[in-house]
Amino acid sequence: MKAVLLSIKPEFAHKIFEGSKKFEFRKQVFKDASVKKVIVYSSSPEQKVIGEFEIETILSDTPDNIWIQTSFNSGITQEFYNEYFEGRDKAYAIKVASTKMYRRQKTLADFNIQSAPQSFAYVEV
Repeated sequence: MKAVLLSIKPEFAHKIFEGSKKFEFRKQVFKDASVKKVIVYSSSPEQKVIGEFEIETILSDTPDNIWIQTSFNSGITQEFYNEYFEGRDKAYAIKVASTKMYRRQKTLADFNIQSAPQSFAYVEV
């Protein structure tokens, strides 16, 4: 099964698994609509693959409309959101369905990846 490995800042990655962040926001999103799972790489300073989540849906709209739809479960401030999407016409929000935090964290090498992806990387799971 194909999945996507996303680099996510540690504070946001952990909010996903705590349940306070139900959306992962992106400026660009992967094109393969068959992908239903995200592998979470917690970026620096952690630099570990800490878990995965199932994708419920991916929203695509203007940044203002995406914020209206997701702010209640965004896990981030509106100020941070606005800075992230400043100058953009389109925003994406990946809705988290179910999560699974790994008991033992993994490395990128476990997924045959040499370095952290700037945006995302397809992986087989």
